[in-house]
Amino acid sequence: MPIVPINPKEIAPPAANYQHGMLAEGASRILHTSGVVPIKPDGTVPDDISEQAEVIWKNITSILEEASMKISDIVSVTTYVVPDQNLSKIMSARDSTFGSHQAASTLLVVAQLAQESWKMEVAVVAISDS
Repeated sequence: MPIVPINPKEIAPPAANYQHGMLAEGASRILHTSGVVPIKPDGTVPDDISEQAEVIWKNITSILEEASMKISDIVSVTTYVVPDQNLSKIMSARDSTFGSHQAASTLLVVAQLAQESWKMEVAVVAISDS
């Protein structure tokens, strides 16, 4: 099943490493995650935003593996971040995890998350034909 990036020439190109849209035809499996938070397996939450981003992407990778999927199956990313964070550190963790893969992506700055120690959380949609 091909997943095709959608970037109309009639609008400005994406502002960073993402696609405006991703079209999947004939998909047989779709995974929607909840907001994945920066809790390590031992229950701790790192204070540094870079470390939180790394933990989140490790957690997302584990969720994908459990669903027999991979990073390249992700078609959409929604990132929630509290104010006054270094957004380049957040995007760097995503880009490092993705390599050359790109997906549709939205980043929202929100007043707060469910736990005060969480500076960010990420929800993804992944699609696979197997």
